[in-house]
Amino acid sequence: MPRKNVRGKTGVRFKAGYTTSKNKSMLRNVVTELFIHGKVEVTEKTATELQPLAEKMITLAKKGDLAARRQAAKVVRDVYADKEETQTALQKLFSEIAGKYQDRQGGYTRVIKLDNRRGDNSPMALVELV
Repeated sequence: MPRKNVRGKTGVRFKAGYTTSKNKSMLRNVVTELFIHGKVEVTEKTATELQPLAEKMITLAKKGDLAARRQAAKVVRDVYADKEETQTALQKLFSEIAGKYQDRQGGYTRVIKLDNRRGDNSPMALVELV
């Protein structure tokens, strides 16, 4: 098997930090946290990728049938949404959040730009449910 990312005598010149699978997994984690807490603070780039995914999950929850629940279960992580461990994030999405937006035609999330992060100066944003 040949060595990867080796270009000449200098060695590695470029190595991609995030693969598609890592990015997809990170978005699944963040959208689950959004449904559990109602808001999440992420970078602006992550916020722009997160918003359509969260809107799609809420639209599926508004449908409420078994097929929609299974499609949403592919994305939303199977973690508890409360300290008593009685309700998962998926159950909260379908019972509480879907009822809240039943008469709304889209636009379930809001992105608010914040100050840059202290460590690496990357632009931050707050994504919250409306």
